[in-house]
Amino acid sequence: MPDRPSLLLQVIALYNNARYQEALALAEGANSNEAKNVHLLNAAAICAVILGVSDKAECLFRRVLSLKPDYADGHNNLGYLFQKLKRHDEAEACYRQALSLKPDYIEAHNNLGILFLELKRHEEAEACYRQALSLKPDYADALNNLGNLFQELKRYDEAKACYRQALSLKPNYAEALYNLGNLFQELKRYDEAESCYRQALSLKPDYEFLYGLHLSIKMLICDWSLLEYQFAQLTAKIQGNEKATIPFAVLGMIDSLPLQRKASEIYVQTKYPINSTIQQIEKYPRREKIRIGYYSADYHNHPISYLMAELFERHDRAVFEIIAFSFGPDANDEMRKRVAAAFDKFIDVRNQSDQDIALLSRKLEIDIAVDLNGFTKNARTGIFAFRAAPLQVNYLGYPGTMGAKYIDYLIADKTLIPEGNQKHYSEKIVYLPNSYQVNDTKRHISEKIFTREELGLPKTSFVFCCFNNNYKITPNTFDGWIRILKQVEGSVLWLLEDNPIATRNLTKEAVKRGIDANRLIFAKRMPLSEHLARHRHADLFLDTLPYNAHTTASDALWAGLPVLTCAGGAFASRVAASLLKAVQLPELIRSTQEEYERIAVDLATHPERLR
Repeated sequence: MPDRPSLLLQVIALYNNARYQEALALAEGANSNEAKNVHLLNAAAICAVILGVSDKAECLFRRVLSLKPDYADGHNNLGYLFQKLKRHDEAEACYRQALSLKPDYIEAHNNLGILFLELKRHEEAEACYRQALSLKPDYADALNNLGNLFQELKRYDEAKACYRQALSLKPNYAEALYNLGNLFQELKRYDEAESCYRQALSLKPDYEFLYGLHLSIKMLICDWSLLEYQFAQLTAKIQGNEKATIPFAVLGMIDSLPLQRKASEIYVQTKYPINSTIQQIEKYPRREKIRIGYYSADYHNHPISYLMAELFERHDRAVFEIIAFSFGPDANDEMRKRVAAAFDKFIDVRNQSDQDIALLSRKLEIDIAVDLNGFTKNARTGIFAFRAAPLQVNYLGYPGTMGAKYIDYLIADKTLIPEGNQKHYSEKIVYLPNSYQVNDTKRHISEKIFTREELGLPKTSFVFCCFNNNYKITPNTFDGWIRILKQVEGSVLWLLEDNPIATRNLTKEAVKRGIDANRLIFAKRMPLSEHLARHRHADLFLDTLPYNAHTTASDALWAGLPVLTCAGGAFASRVAASLLKAVQLPELIRSTQEEYERIAVDLATHPERLR
């Protein structure tokens, strides 16, 4: 009869088969002699880390190091745990101790680089990755992480070269494919991004939050193959508590408040849980002025700044002091200059860690922290997980609940969130009168007079338009538009050309539905004032569902173009309705697809009603 494998080998076998709970239980049941085996204890601690039992993991690692203080692996692994818990100083100390014991420890060099990248200590991060690669030139993990550093620094060619090299060494490297996909998305090479994400999913179907991200890229290029099935799969994954999607992706796919909240809660608990490494914060003593911090990546020519600029300028300085925390690009453009001038203080915190920004906020005694990003591009949710201010608010940038206990309030209106829907939001709701969406009375419409010919529009046809981003166009919305076009003879649909792949796909989908390709006309991007001016040549704006026009709707209304919307149940699907109520055009708000299509046809065929 063969010898029974040692306890350590049994634990390793269970670990290799992802049976972490069993591996941990087996290790914890070791007899007194086996319980002094540092390798066994180390393996058990790693299982505890994976299972999220942090206190137990720390206890086990400390026991390992009490038995063998010069055990470099133990210091490295404890450092990884501390890094995961955002205990950055302790993590750095552990990695340095591991390297003092074992200077050629490539994994510790790599891990220290990851820590430094998280802390925005870019030069030190690069030095760590370079050191790891000098010791092991074919170390794919370090190449991948070096690529992440270069991507963050916008050194895109170098980032791409790193990912390519990592994949040449390790062709089935799902993480490098994912990161390369992110790079291609940033470069607007969406077909290549979609391909990378698809390959990463084929290698690792449960890759965290990638299923929904892949779907969002498909929506961006209007690739609707298998979409209905994939939406159903996404719903099932969220309901099953899987880490399936970033929250933003769900807004444009599924009009379900419970599902949107659950997606946010899963995401925030995984990526940005409440962090108590710095002490709890109390309200500051009352002073003459309330100090408000506005946190954003979008202080430049961006919809958030277009909407918010005058709000910053109009704050009552007798009552409020306002401070900007900017972690986006310094574009030095018109809106950057205007917005920066509107604040009492404008602080560029791009190169500071989330914890450092939270600590700076506390030092400045910010009373109310307003997050203008939520889960949109370049968001820094981690700042608020550290609790930057006694009160933290979600406003404008993210049209939904963040599902985070540390975001106290969401600013809305009663059209966006009827009182009966408050239960679907983790935040307390603050209602503004009329519409929640602030706007800028100084917005300039160009005096430039376009001709229809210049814009590619026919001289006399009725022009339906939708200048929403392409990812908001679902097959159901598009089907409705096609039915409208078929009933309004000679009419055309004027859409934004966000990317050439979407243009090709939308044209193909129109032809498939029996509409001449020439009845879809695509508008190139142009400066905002001129974009507003060209609205004069459209007759009716057709909104999308489940993700409405937001800034795009206020653009159209500001330019004098009526917006027809179909209101859904969630925040993102009720913004156009909020704006239409504010300008007293409730007759353009419909609650069913059939009504929406009927009104569109009626207005297009009765000019006096449209006027």
